Amino acid sequence: MNISSPFIKRPVATTLLAVGIALAGMIAFKFLPVASLPLVDLSAITVTAALPGASPENMASSVATPLEKQFSHIAGITAMSSTSTLGVTSIKLTFDMGRDVDGAARDVEAAINAARSYLPTNLPANPTYRKLDSARAPVLVLNLASKTADSGALYDTASSIIQQKISQISGVGQVSILGGSLPAVRIELNPQQVSHYGLGMQNIASVISSQNANRPKGQISDGDTVADVTANDQIRKARDYAPLVVGSRDGAVVRLQDVATITDSVENIRSVAYVNGKESVSLLVYCAPGANVISTVDQIKSELPAIRASIPTNQQLLVTGDLTTTIRASVRDVEGTLVLSIILVVFVVFLFLRNGRATLIPGVAVTVSVMGTFVVMYLCGYTLDNLSLMALAISTGFVVDDAIVVMENTVRLMELGVLPMEAALSGSEETGPTVLSMSSSLIAVFIPILFMGGDPRAALP
Repeated sequence: MNISSPFIKRPVATTLLAVGIALAGMIAFKFLPVASLPLVDLSAITVTAALPGASPENMASSVATPLEKQFSHIAGITAMSSTSTLGVTSIKLTFDMGRDVDGAARDVEAAINAARSYLPTNLPANPTYRKLDSARAPVLVLNLASKTADSGALYDTASSIIQQKISQISGVGQVSILGGSLPAVRIELNPQQVSHYGLGMQNIASVISSQNANRPKGQISDGDTVADVTANDQIRKARDYAPLVVGSRDGAVVRLQDVATITDSVENIRSVAYVNGKESVSLLVYCAPGANVISTVDQIKSELPAIRASIPTNQQLLVTGDLTTTIRASVRDVEGTLVLSIILVVFVVFLFLRNGRATLIPGVAVTVSVMGTFVVMYLCGYTLDNLSLMALAISTGFVVDDAIVVMENTVRLMELGVLPMEAALSGSEETGPTVLSMSSSLIAVFIPILFMGGDPRAALP
């Protein structure tokens, strides 16, 4: 009895270990982040600055150049390129692969603050920056459309309500708005009328700015009571700008409506998006690094009814793009492939060996290996993506082949009368070189991929 007890305890311990690995793997699989591509922390940053109405030449000289001069002082930059279009400048900075992207982002932010005094004073907001990675693609595309509301109202709703609510959802990294701009009053001066009244463009602009300032008005006091003057000098509609006095001619005042056409419009009339042929505003939702794409999108969709209830009734919020459709299909296909492969392996082994215990060995080996892989992936911070799922499907074949080779040789020795434990040890020893050569040859097929040239950052926008 003392001699056989170790052989009794060893299978029990092995079974408990396999069960533990399987349970840990199931838990790890539940919490593994899901994405379309692996999360690669690339040292690449893009900086964007906007000045509505400025020509590409002005954007390049007055916005891009001061920023580039400050960025050139940052250590570790390997490449810097800029693109200037109508009202927008985009600068892409690429750093050494060994440079920490968070440290590079802090240096970029400091450079932007240092360049602020050299940028145009009428720049609506400071330039913004964002870190790039190879999996940086919108996971969800929403469109806000309406039959009656104009693009300015749609953009205002998208930026003040929808963007704020979606950004608060766990797993959302960024929400970008495209295809519109905030409401604004457009003043189109008539050069002939301006010249006729002897006025200058800069003088008119100064008058408009001074007439639309929200400054403290002071207080009224009678000695015992103090009252604040809370009048608002800001004007928001075209009809309020029309009577502004911008000058005088021959003793008569010249009003803004005399030298300009004033309309209620938007800041940028050249930014527009369409859905089903209707003018709309698009919202691109990006996932935070390491977040589960599928669960994040599910949370967003569950919040959409509440978001739709908080926007005007004449505006419709539509889901026009969902990246998780292909990701869900990939996960389902790999799951189905793994289950089918295990079933086929068990069936074929049972068909030839007609031994229940021997049949379970490949199935247990594959299951425990896959579950153990999920645990390692979770601990290393890997994601379930197209590449890792492909690797999982391929590596399952390795495990199946090795398990079958060892198990068949062990069964052969047992049929010759060798004791099970001795057969297992001898069978493993005999097939060791074969299994090693098989695995090495399969691995060698994928070695050339490691030497593929090119920089993954080159594919970034």
